[in-house]
Amino acid sequence: MTAADSSQDLLPADLTMGTVMLKVGDMKLMTDYYQRALGLDVVAEQDGGLYLGRLATPLVHLAPAPGLNIPGRGEAGLFHTALLFEGQSSLAATVASAAQYEPQSFVGSADHLVSEAFYFTDPEGNGIELYWDRPREAWSWDGSNVVMDSLALPPQKYLQDHLTQESVEGQRGTGAGVGHVHLQVGDVQSAHDFYVGTLGFEKTAGWHGQALFVSAGGYHHHMAMNVWNSRGAGPRRDTLGLGEVLIEVPSGDDVGALADRLKVAGVESHHTGSELRFEDPWRNRLRVAVR
Repeated sequence: MTAADSSQDLLPADLTMGTVMLKVGDMKLMTDYYQRALGLDVVAEQDGGLYLGRLATPLVHLAPAPGLNIPGRGEAGLFHTALLFEGQSSLAATVASAAQYEPQSFVGSADHLVSEAFYFTDPEGNGIELYWDRPREAWSWDGSNVVMDSLALPPQKYLQDHLTQESVEGQRGTGAGVGHVHLQVGDVQSAHDFYVGTLGFEKTAGWHGQALFVSAGGYHHHMAMNVWNSRGAGPRRDTLGLGEVLIEVPSGDDVGALADRLKVAGVESHHTGSELRFEDPWRNRLRVAVR
């Protein structure tokens, strides 16, 4: 196989993560949380729900799903949606507003070497990571694996060091993006077979056979899958929580190449030309679309 052939089996290097759709039981409560705790604005009201984001870029799509239940802790689905901030002060401003809105929603923080991260849970149990990336030249690689860790990152000291009056007042005027999406799955090998073997992500890290980190273009990770709560989980029921993960690619050729790979692998998909919809082995819905 030539290098050109093998690159056709990979997702494009300049792939980006798009909007994460959540099925929501209480729209008022959840909209209030994403606006007031996370400093997001309503950027569109369509598809029967609300798109919230920063600077007109949608990050989260809240879709009303009355009558559905919150999934059990051990079910497959969303582990967290990770929102990436452009600077430490803008990250600190949102960490502060989230902690102030509901102190009990804060569940931890860590210096991952490649990034600084703070973890929260929204009112319906969906995990949220708020993070800032260190510059790529500061990351270390061991062959094809990026070196990550979970070192202490005391939140109070972080806010003392980085929170400014300017970042608090200008919170909504600073950009943010969906940096990565982390899923709960039933087993790591099946996740590897699907996300690396079929979709065309590259593995960037693993964790004792319990977690897998994958990316395109040498990012530390665009997606991750773990079995920490969900080992052995089967296909998802229709519940609140994760509705869809959007992955954005530069061209229709990228969508077409992936459609071909899915077909060869026997994965059912719906291909419109500019986008492709399909499910992973746990019925997590994915959509790949031209940016």
